[in-house]
Amino acid sequence: MLYKKKWPLLIFVVPSLIFMLLFLYIPFIENIKNSLYDMTTIVELPGTKWRFIGLENYKKLLTDTDLRIAILNSFKMMVLTVIFEVGIAFVLAVMVSQIKKLQQVFRTVYFFPIVISATAIGLLFKLFYNYNGGMLNQILESLGKDPVNWLQPSTAFIMICIPTLWSYVGFYFVIILTGLSDISDDIYEAAAIDGCSKFKQVFYITLPMIKPVLMTSVTLAVTGALKVFDLPWVIAPNGAPQGITHFLGTYMYQTSFALNNYDYGSVLALIIVIFGVIVSKGVGFITESREEKEERRRKKHVQRRKA
Repeated sequence: MLYKKKWPLLIFVVPSLIFMLLFLYIPFIENIKNSLYDMTTIVELPGTKWRFIGLENYKKLLTDTDLRIAILNSFKMMVLTVIFEVGIAFVLAVMVSQIKKLQQVFRTVYFFPIVISATAIGLLFKLFYNYNGGMLNQILESLGKDPVNWLQPSTAFIMICIPTLWSYVGFYFVIILTGLSDISDDIYEAAAIDGCSKFKQVFYITLPMIKPVLMTSVTLAVTGALKVFDLPWVIAPNGAPQGITHFLGTYMYQTSFALNNYDYGSVLALIIVIFGVIVSKGVGFITESREEKEERRRKKHVQRRKA
């Protein structure tokens, strides 16, 4: 055993457990409790007692069209994050891994959007999309074309997705590039001697050997799509136009703090947590290798025999 005496570890473990209890688990339980009460009086009549309404807020979920839009947009974002964030990051990482001298420069350039505040990026792209004087419309006008309302209902979702996806490519780029650096050059040299092209090396060497890194990136990207909030809110607050650009995070925020409907906002927060757990477990099950599944089944079989 690495540590013969376990009790000194409590000095480091207990403070973090207390912190999680106070700022994560207790608020989560309180959030569930709040969802069972009518909390509108907290603003209208301060000091009054909340009225118990049971599962009324949960019944409202079944008829909430805005929630359906938010869920659909969030799941669309999940798919887009895997394809564009992780996909583009993988392509960039493979290309940069072939460069030795300027690799650190590319790391810095691609990671730079992560350092910038999402609010600042949102304001920047909002200026790009402005109908009057926006950069994109200035380019169109210089080409003799009419200006475009980039945030109209038909294009608003795409215009919000572009900066959201772009801002996180560098994050997964660094993760994947770090994974690529662990692959020995001797493997690629041996493959090249055997006549394996660079393109085939990516499929038969690179992808299998960094599969755990890619699966981690996919899990982070998919679960992160459920937490999208700040950048879409800055570009199109309140799900503008007409609420069609709402995500789960933005819809929860509008309901809770713009409309002061805290009890229904608590239900939406619980929905986000439930979706997050389901999605992360689902992604883990799908991406689990055959060997890992067999090992998990073997451990369960051993535990049953012991029981």
